[in-house]
Amino acid sequence: MSSFYEEVMTGHGGPRDRGGADYYYHRPPEPHYWAQGTGHGIKTVAAQMNTSEIAAYHEGYAEAEDHGDQKDWGY
Repeated sequence: MSSFYEEVMTGHGGPRDRGGADYYYHRPPEPHYWAQGTGHGIKTVAAQMNTSEIAAYHEGYAEAEDHGDQKDWGY
C-alpha cells in the first residue's frame, strides 16, 4: 500500500500532474500542487514545496513537453 505522500506526488493534483497540465494548457512553469486533488483544499506553491516536489513538477512539465501534446484552443 502506498503512503499518502506517494499518492500526493503521483496522483491527480500532485506536482507531476500539475506540471504536465501546465504545459498542456500553454501555461509557463510555476511549481505548485493540490494535495487533495486539483482545486480541492489548499494550493501548495513553490515557496512551500521541498526539492523533491519541485523536481516532480518539472519532470511532469518536461515529460509533457517531450510528448508535445498541447490543447488546441481553436484560434
